[in-house]
Amino acid sequence: MKTLHSAALAAICAAIAVTVALVPAVAQEPETYHLTQEDLPEEQVFSPYVGRAYPDRVLFGDTHFHTNLSPDAGMIGTTLGVDEAFRFARGEKVISNTGLPVQLIRPLDFLAITDHSELIGLAPMIRDADPRLLSDPWGKWMYERFKSGPEGRMEGFASMLEAGTTGVNPLGNNDAAKNIWVDFVEKADEYNEPGRFTAMTGWEWTSTPDGDNLHRVVLLADGAETTSRIVPFSLFDSQDPQDLWAFLARYEETYGGRAIAPPHNGNLSNGLMFNPKNFRGEEITAEYAETRMRWEPLYEMSQMKGDEETHPLFSPDDEFADFESWDVSNLDGSSPKEDWMLEYEYARTALLVGLELAAEIGVNPFKFGMFGASDTHTALATTREENYFGKLAGAEPSPERFKKVVIPASDPELVITTVQEQAGSLMAVWARDNTRRDIFDAMERKEVYGTTGTRMRVRVFGGWEFEAEEVSRPDFADQGYSRGVPMGGDLTSAPEGGAPSFMVRALRDPDGANLDRIQIIKGWVDPDGEGQERIYDVAVSDGRTIGADGRCREAVGSTVDIATATYTNTIGDALMTAYWRDPDFDPSQSAFYYVRVLEIPTPRWTTYDVVRFGVDLPDRVPPTVQERAYTSPIWYTP
Repeated sequence: MKTLHSAALAAICAAIAVTVALVPAVAQEPETYHLTQEDLPEEQVFSPYVGRAYPDRVLFGDTHFHTNLSPDAGMIGTTLGVDEAFRFARGEKVISNTGLPVQLIRPLDFLAITDHSELIGLAPMIRDADPRLLSDPWGKWMYERFKSGPEGRMEGFASMLEAGTTGVNPLGNNDAAKNIWVDFVEKADEYNEPGRFTAMTGWEWTSTPDGDNLHRVVLLADGAETTSRIVPFSLFDSQDPQDLWAFLARYEETYGGRAIAPPHNGNLSNGLMFNPKNFRGEEITAEYAETRMRWEPLYEMSQMKGDEETHPLFSPDDEFADFESWDVSNLDGSSPKEDWMLEYEYARTALLVGLELAAEIGVNPFKFGMFGASDTHTALATTREENYFGKLAGAEPSPERFKKVVIPASDPELVITTVQEQAGSLMAVWARDNTRRDIFDAMERKEVYGTTGTRMRVRVFGGWEFEAEEVSRPDFADQGYSRGVPMGGDLTSAPEGGAPSFMVRALRDPDGANLDRIQIIKGWVDPDGEGQERIYDVAVSDGRTIGADGRCREAVGSTVDIATATYTNTIGDALMTAYWRDPDFDPSQSAFYYVRVLEIPTPRWTTYDVVRFGVDLPDRVPPTVQERAYTSPIWYTP
């Protein structure tokens, strides 16, 4: 071994000493030194991103999702369970319930499995002759019915439907449900990979009085150590949402957990979901409104059972209002729709009703953010039109699936068939990290938006001082957070002579269609206390113009070839930005603003099926769709 010359050795030692002197103590003790935005004026920082604390990434996921643990899935053909569901959401190829290979174009960032709490796990327990089920008299009876053949299965189904109608749990004890739940939440922990993929848990509470939908999807932020201590609240405990909220309050107070319970499918509630009266028929009070918004900060307003942004009866000037509508009956097809009901069923009119009620009682009971979800009952979160695997096992790809019935009814006019299923939808959250905590935080502060299945990227900020050129700045988000509020936020204290201004950016799905337009939908309460709405086109593609009335009446056109179920991105824009200042602002009027972004037309999933299987185009749905995204609102309160 060669020996270093003493002079060289001394030089090396000196260099090391200088280097060590230049390295600050933070490098030695990173766990005790946390630089924040507030430290920046006092620190010499050369990286502009060190103190950034605002959400800087969008994550896409599904938060209304069923596996074979749900009786209405597992008892009618869904064989895939929790393992396959999480693997599929992470991007792995799986074999579907009908034996077909299926995979997502890209993995989801997060998935919340929310099986029905009523009779959870019944199908797998019957399949496996689970001793926990067979030890219960009704459980053993059900097992024998389903093993005896078609006639016995019909008898078993009738017993399940009766339980749902009467609200009486046919199982003598809850031990089986408890064990199934614990197995599930522990498995979710195994699939949860902070930073890469978030596995969340929850359940669906299925209150359906007289066939009217009042369902809520309970979402939990916690791991199995906390969630395993409860048994999910079910229809058998109560059909009243206020009782569900009380249960969730006890969960948080007793175990330190975190929960929310967004409702969905107001369009099938026959006027109950956003009614000015509560479940008990009492007028809504300020206390009720505060409690509701504590547990229901979000509304799932787009999913397989229809898009629920608005209805053409209440939005006659909105040419995009009649989109994927289910508006003929309640959830079980037992009662037809009446026009008065629609005001209390759709997101836009509910937001207006909320403003009206806030003027009367001082609190807005419907101040919710908006998102989408699939409501799949196949354990497969497929929301793209060309990759649609149905929402029930019997509606997976086949030449026969157009003939399937989703909502049966004695009146043929009230029957809903598979062709009317919407392929979407998804939730998008703005977060710092892909973790349960960050995703749940975004939900609680309503910094989320919904899409009808596309993964377009949308961002909006509202403030009092934004200028038009700022929407193109590279620090657009930094300016938005520091001088305004994001989607889900509140604007107050309008400056003298001021009006709210909005900066919007929208980027197309990298594997999808170009964008047609960006719109801002405004709702407000007029001096007579009546809710009003108006649509403003704030950016349009292909050089079209926006008129003095704030609208572009020229359609974007279409490149769809229906015969081949194809389209091209030769129209529309990949990126759109908009700056808009409310020209009709009245500082005395409460208002909300949300962004709607539309893609150019693309083939509907039914059109892809026509080409694949050589069947006829169904006449109940259009051959094309314009996928869209809806942001949570930004509210103005005087």
